[in-house]
Amino acid sequence: MDVISLPPELDRYADEAVAAGRFRDRSEVVAAGLRLLQQADAEVATFVQSLEEARAESERDGWISLDDMIATMDQVIRETADRAA
Repeated sequence: MDVISLPPELDRYADEAVAAGRFRDRSEVVAAGLRLLQQADAEVATFVQSLEEARAESERDGWISLDDMIATMDQVIRETADRAA
């Protein structure tokens, strides 16, 4: 493994994590951190993809504003209440 320089606070944290038995050595600490970064990157990519899909859907099918949606829902509620009365 290449030599990795850490800021003092992360260096202490890695040493404490190994001393506490949470990791076998500093390499495991670094690997765990990199796995978390990998997971975060994958989650960001998934989120960005969902935004792109939503944008494409809105361009294809149109969209409705929040105010219009609220007005529509209020109308449905009023009509349902009127029928029940």
